Amino acid sequence: MNIRVPETTASSIGRDSQPTRIGLIVPSSNTTMETELPELFRRQTEATGQLYTFHSARAGMKNVTREELDAMVGKAADCAKAVSDADVEVIAYACLVAVMAQGTGAHRHSEQIIAQAAENNGHPAGVVSSAGALVRTLTALKAKKVTMVTPYMRPLTQMVRDYIASEGFDVLDAVALEVPDNLAVGRLNPANLPEIARELENNGADAIILSACVQMPSLASIQRVEDELGLPVISAATATTFEILSKLGHTPAIKGAGRLLSGDVKPAL
Repeated sequence: MNIRVPETTASSIGRDSQPTRIGLIVPSSNTTMETELPELFRRQTEATGQLYTFHSARAGMKNVTREELDAMVGKAADCAKAVSDADVEVIAYACLVAVMAQGTGAHRHSEQIIAQAAENNGHPAGVVSSAGALVRTLTALKAKKVTMVTPYMRPLTQMVRDYIASEGFDVLDAVALEVPDNLAVGRLNPANLPEIARELENNGADAIILSACVQMPSLASIQRVEDELGLPVISAATATTFEILSKLGHTPAIKGAGRLLSGDVKPAL
């Protein structure tokens, strides 16, 4: 029996002809980043023709407690090694509060650990953390004073508030929805967010963080709140998307997700 080898083989197909591969490290109970990010990138594809695929590694975390958050952070390097096996171009570490719970400036250390793990595995990649993306995006928006909504219990919400403040921002007001179960956070209705946003003390604010959590759905309400209140509105998911595109050198062209992803905002240096 003859076996024919085609002239164009897998080894001869260049990486440029393939979709851009994006790696995600998410909590095991996360249900939102793997829905909101693909939807955002679908809109990017619709506008630009550039294709993207997502490849995830999961770290155990069911309840948003300090103990489980610390345990998840300890698994970051192993997750980065696993997801880098897919030869992804960017790895997004998608658990904002787990990183911020490690102390001031922790996103920088976490990003270094993940980048080193991928490089040591023979597949170097750009690295974004949702925690780092959030604060750097506020800089890109030239925002100094912000308000925010979180699903966390009040102590964790205060911790996130302090972390953002340590990066040079003034958090004028914060709402804590106090939902400790991470699956329950993913079931929160984003249609409730416009009313919650109206109740924030937004006078003097430069931007609104409508979801300071990668698990709390918000995409469906971001444009609505931005149009109604006249302030830039971001979320952990849109900030992460902005930085992934920046790492790839792709200009955002996403409709219906706020000014940040419209293409008008330049990445922070």
